[in-house]
Amino acid sequence: MNEKRNLFTRRQLLAGSGLGLVSLGRGAPPAPVPRAPAAPVSIAQCSSYDEDLARLLATQFDQIGGIGKLVGGKTVAIKLNLTGGGRIGAYTAGQTHWVHPKLVGACCHLLARAGAKRIRLLEGAGRGDSLEDKMLDAGWNLAALRSAAPIVEFESTNYLGSGKRYSRLKVARPYIYPAFDLNHSYEDTDVFISMSKLKHHEECGITLTIKNSFGIAPNSVYGDDAGVDEPNENAHRGREMVLHAGKRQPPKSAPQEVDFTSERFEGYRVPRICVDLIAARPVDLAIIDGIESSIGGEGPWVKGFKYAHPQALIVGRNPVSTDAVATAVMGYNPRAKRGEAPFHRVTPPETPGAPAWAENPMLLAEAVGIGSADLGSIDVRGVPIKDALYDFESRR
Repeated sequence: MNEKRNLFTRRQLLAGSGLGLVSLGRGAPPAPVPRAPAAPVSIAQCSSYDEDLARLLATQFDQIGGIGKLVGGKTVAIKLNLTGGGRIGAYTAGQTHWVHPKLVGACCHLLARAGAKRIRLLEGAGRGDSLEDKMLDAGWNLAALRSAAPIVEFESTNYLGSGKRYSRLKVARPYIYPAFDLNHSYEDTDVFISMSKLKHHEECGITLTIKNSFGIAPNSVYGDDAGVDEPNENAHRGREMVLHAGKRQPPKSAPQEVDFTSERFEGYRVPRICVDLIAARPVDLAIIDGIESSIGGEGPWVKGFKYAHPQALIVGRNPVSTDAVATAVMGYNPRAKRGEAPFHRVTPPETPGAPAWAENPMLLAEAVGIGSADLGSIDVRGVPIKDALYDFESRR
């Protein structure tokens, strides 16, 4: 591989990172934090969603210490990555930019077998649509999902939903927001699982576990047409103005930014907001679907988006360590500096001369004690990184 692109050589992968922390620029918390923890991460190779995913995933769960004690007798919430919609040619959304329904079903089955008493599938849906509607429109078999466990519930978390109030979850060491007002499902659970896709992101370079948490912020509070004083349950627009660009604040009823003079560029803001969100709602189990995926962006609306077949499934208890291993599987350096691949825009900015870099969210998360992005301290189990490599950069 070409080191000028800041990708890993096989020697680096075998030796571990050993590259040290890079400067995080403005916005890094000045107070010292505890050493970021590392946790085992499992890699498996799988060529098709028609394989025995439950058996494969069960082996990976065992490799990271098992899930019985984690989920037994508990309510488990799974944040899915179902960004946007649409197909690309002959490929379904689950084959390119959504997590695949068969993998979701296998996970629900294993959680039930481990003793989970209730499973909630969570993701945002458009105003007036339920999460079930979104899944059905994409051809998902909801009956199969419901039969995978005794109780499987669905909730769109873009709005208040079935809750009576929003849950306010605080951030111990905030970058942008000191707390978030979220759908009750993110508080009303014992275990929180992130199920994301192994893929590029147009503005942020990659989207894995940490980036998946961006979707837990409800449109009613953080959308472009959110209320001025209170949440707008009829909001239907995205989060560009509030979260991406910081051109307006969420409703006065919600926590406001800690520093209104901070950088407004999305490459600065979005990674930090993602870290704030994952700090507010910690991830107990990270599952990254790279069996089939995409290159060039987070969805087919991004120019240059195309199908990919990494044949990888990555699982871990710590979101930062899991993302670090997944980043290495993609052929990138998980300690890359901003502006170095993959932390640059996949597509050029629309405005000539506009910044084209993004901050590394793994290093931002490491700096506030959420987890370790140092491959040298992560116990990688199952398939070695060098054997699971799928060079995303050269395939763009």
